[in-house]
Amino acid sequence: MRRVLKRRMILPPFSQLKRAALCLLACVLAGCAVLAPRYDWEERLRGDAVVLLGEVHDNAGQHRQRLAVLRRAFISGWRPAIAMEQFDRERQADIERARRERPRDAQYVIALAASPGISSGRGWNWDFYRPFVELALEYDVPLIAANLSNADTGKVVKSGYTAVFSDAALAALGLDAAVPRDLQAAQEREIDAGHCRALPQSMWAAMARAQFARDAVMAAVLREHGMRGVVLLAGNGHVRRDFGVPRWLTSADKARAVSIGYLEGDDTHAPATSFDAVVWTVAAERPDPCMEFRKRGDRS
Repeated sequence: MRRVLKRRMILPPFSQLKRAALCLLACVLAGCAVLAPRYDWEERLRGDAVVLLGEVHDNAGQHRQRLAVLRRAFISGWRPAIAMEQFDRERQADIERARRERPRDAQYVIALAASPGISSGRGWNWDFYRPFVELALEYDVPLIAANLSNADTGKVVKSGYTAVFSDAALAALGLDAAVPRDLQAAQEREIDAGHCRALPQSMWAAMARAQFARDAVMAAVLREHGMRGVVLLAGNGHVRRDFGVPRWLTSADKARAVSIGYLEGDDTHAPATSFDAVVWTVAAERPDPCMEFRKRGDRS
């Protein structure tokens, strides 16, 4: 008779099993097809952390990964405010009204509070952002309209900060002080690159001013809600530590802040050193974003 040897099954520690179960649940709830990896920086998503999660706006995979990360943090007990670039600051009252009238209806929030168009001239794809609104409603945390509207941004470009902000507001935002030359130059280079090097140089300073205004407004939102913990969902350019939103935070907020860039594998535009950490993803399929600028040049 053959003797059957019983092998002892070695299980991982309970903490690892619990973490794996939480990750699986987070992914199921988020509708992920594949488990999103867990990152070391996720340990900072707790308490009064100020977290900035970047994005390439049209990259669906990045949005799924960010959602899985946030769900893990919420399941673990974090309850931050969720601030979104996709809502203009003037629409906060609409968000609150929608939540009072239909507390669990994310689409109703979007219908009442979304503003048409974004800075690049395209509308937001709400299929990407609706799950984050749903997350805020599910856990009953503040949902904050964080952006400066296109209308106000246009006024800043054309006529300067005082066309939109009072003297008191300028001081509160930090926009009353002169911008260091190296920061101004760096932002202007980003404006040039972001417009496919087709924008007249005479426009760079005004466009940079508008970007500073957006970043300062978003930073003010983070300062306001930072004591409970807050996460900002915004484009990678806004979450850069060198000249994005973090530049406009107070020293105390900067110490609690973690900035995560979600970059595509072929991205040579935003250096990884501009963030505390980077998540590399596959690039989304899209038409050449500079084609329209070339067409305009041909017509001129």
